[in-house]
Amino acid sequence: MENRSTRQEPHATHGTRRDLLSQGVALFSAAAISGALPLESASAQASEPSASASLYDRLGGIFAIAGVVNYFSDEIIKDPVAGARSKNPRLRRWHTKQLGRLPGLKFMRTLWVAEVSGGPFQFSATRPGHTHFGLENAHKDLRISPNEFDAVARVLARSLDHFSVPRREKSEVLTAFAAHKNEVTEGWRQAHGGRG
Repeated sequence: MENRSTRQEPHATHGTRRDLLSQGVALFSAAAISGALPLESASAQASEPSASASLYDRLGGIFAIAGVVNYFSDEIIKDPVAGARSKNPRLRRWHTKQLGRLPGLKFMRTLWVAEVSGGPFQFSATRPGHTHFGLENAHKDLRISPNEFDAVARVLARSLDHFSVPRREKSEVLTAFAAHKNEVTEGWRQAHGGRG
């Protein structure tokens, strides 16, 4: 039986995808070692997005957004108003008894930010509602008050600062977040006779 790792393909087009990838990595590595390619980081090679670029691009794309969302989601748990020590028993229960859902929530939040910032990803509501994002249904049972929503907004602002997101982009993210306050707090308002 022939050993695939030592077999040489006469033409790259006849190899498997793994062979092609291995050959490409080998060629790239050889070029980098020989000095034909600079060994600078990708961020150093990439140009800064223009002022007219989408918010998604100015934030750094999906990986940068996912990093902020990951950090932000963990920080909410620590928040005394909206996290694990919240006076709201529903939020307190979520942040102490349902954390197994947190990885999925981080994924959904990342998709949401990517879509609202103009990226190539589309968010799909797990509990569709009267809006595309279905945020009113996703949060209804938690009965998030306007004060608790504002606490989460403050966590988001601190998270953006933690990653040194520039002022313009931070403002745009917070504005997009605030635009959904009525949806997220709808369950609380209904429970309190429409006040809020």
